[in-house]
Amino acid sequence: MDLRMFVDGAWREARSGAVTTATSPATGEVLGTVPDGDRTDAREAIESARRAAAGWARLSAFDRAALLHRVGDVIESRRGTLARTLTLDQGKPLSEANDEVAELIVYWRMAAEDAKRLGGLLPPSSSAGTRAMLIRRPRGVVGVITPWNWPYTMPAELIAPALATGNTVVWTPAPSTSVAAIALAGCVAEADLPPGVLNLVTGPGAVVGNEIAAHPGVDAVAFIGSTATGRLVAQAAAGKATLLEMGGNGPLVVLDDADLDRAVEGALTACFLCAGQSCTAGERLLVHSAVSDEFASRLVTAVRERIRLGDPFDAATTMGPLNNPAVAAKMAEHVADAVARGATVRTGGAPAGGFPTDLYWPATVLTEVPVEALAAAEETFGPIAPIVRIESLDEAIELTNASRYGLLAAVYTADLQRGLTFADAVRTGWVNINESTNYWESHLPFGGRSGSDSGLGRVGGPHPADTFTELQTVIIGPPSR
Repeated sequence: MDLRMFVDGAWREARSGAVTTATSPATGEVLGTVPDGDRTDAREAIESARRAAAGWARLSAFDRAALLHRVGDVIESRRGTLARTLTLDQGKPLSEANDEVAELIVYWRMAAEDAKRLGGLLPPSSSAGTRAMLIRRPRGVVGVITPWNWPYTMPAELIAPALATGNTVVWTPAPSTSVAAIALAGCVAEADLPPGVLNLVTGPGAVVGNEIAAHPGVDAVAFIGSTATGRLVAQAAAGKATLLEMGGNGPLVVLDDADLDRAVEGALTACFLCAGQSCTAGERLLVHSAVSDEFASRLVTAVRERIRLGDPFDAATTMGPLNNPAVAAKMAEHVADAVARGATVRTGGAPAGGFPTDLYWPATVLTEVPVEALAAAEETFGPIAPIVRIESLDEAIELTNASRYGLLAAVYTADLQRGLTFADAVRTGWVNINESTNYWESHLPFGGRSGSDSGLGRVGGPHPADTFTELQTVIIGPPSR
């Protein structure tokens, strides 16, 4: 593959000439060499974005919308190639990759339409005959830092609204999915947006990401990724407008009156979509003791019958490999810790052999997991379903709020009032009642509750505009008498 950075409307190598080899987690094959950008490359990209900022902001919202729709058109024309590239680079099954490309198109088109409807305010003035206008203005240059688990849609939910609201963008993706990022940047290049409006710099996050977050030429910073990295980004970006969507830890709660078939279905999606590598994954299952044994047995049966680990290009595969060795090591650590604390492995529990790489982990179900186990207390980010027994709705609420995370929670119950009681009491940014933790809709606001380690601000639909724009007050004095 021809893998280069995209800066100031042109494809280029890193100034240093350094490269990193990109290897597929699915097949083990070398996909190419990715430019290993550094601070010099990031600064040049920021300068390019600053030069383009005024002209891009002057375009009407409708003109920018037309250009974003053009990006959507290019993505439509490349959907097959984009999906295959995603599977090779990230490891998810081709069926999931196709779904992600479809959602990618939605993000670009949604941002285009949202831009046309983004209005200001006309509040009353305290002076007779005076008019006050509150006008949304773009911040200027937005730095975007994105993760590897959804290499198309997560960048799009930041980049598309940033561009739609009149900002230019400097983007650095996770190194382990830079190939997919370059493929997405290629769609923007073909759509022929003005030079400098979108700039892509590949390279290590500690270098390129830090430079983008800290540089005085960047006016706002948007980040999606782990809590640990998000904290570093927030420190570097201190004083700037920031949008941080960080880690989560479920939970998926199953109460004693739940429809167990529906709860099991939800758990399959919660725990094993994208091999569990999602901030909305069901990282822990809090199951009432009255139904815990039956739920566990049904879930184990469903996993064995329906979750097929294998070649992500095989249509029969439902789960592919993990993306990188660090995630696989964390999965192994969390399983071992849970077992050492008394948990039982009901299925899975060890890496699978006979595959092209060592990143293939089977769907794993653990029972009798204590609340202090790493698999229950931390974000595993792997295909794991740790079942913790609870005795009541109150305990489910208590355990949910005891977590340092506050991103998303789900509860299964036949009693809507119990579900609403749960939603009212838990400190998470999103609550699903009788839906999987991995259920969400792209136009709705999504993010962590304040005071948690899950971030601040909201992605989804028009809501990033709260970070990417600021209000300018314009006063029109009274007419002359």
